[in-house]
Amino acid sequence: MGTDFEVRTGRHCVFAMHAHLVFVTKFRHRVFTDHHLTRMEAVMRDVCSDFEAELVEFNGETDHVHLLVNFPPKVAVSKLVNSLKGVSSRRLRQEYPELEHHYWKAKRLWSGSYFAASVGGAPLDVVRRYIEGQQRPS
Repeated sequence: MGTDFEVRTGRHCVFAMHAHLVFVTKFRHRVFTDHHLTRMEAVMRDVCSDFEAELVEFNGETDHVHLLVNFPPKVAVSKLVNSLKGVSSRRLRQEYPELEHHYWKAKRLWSGSYFAASVGGAPLDVVRRYIEGQQRPS
């Protein structure tokens, strides 16, 4: 495997788990400025810290954000996503009242869906060949 990631340790495990997450605004409405994204990155970094995760990279455009998160195996990606979206939506609504009209009738900033992909490490075919090549006892 490559060496561009940090191997972390837990009480009973050694891990290097990364996820690429993408959140889009409700109806892909253009909401964010650079200022909003800068504040959102800080909020999401705090949420990740609460989960003992690390926000490795963050960026976005007017209607979506991308995150690269390093997280421990005890964290369910769905729970992390729920907190990231919920806390960021709540904090932005509180701190930037001018965004209120972007929250639509349901008071939601984010679409209900999200994209998540595991990333890092060796490509699947390399891992598959490595496992196939193990010397099975006879």
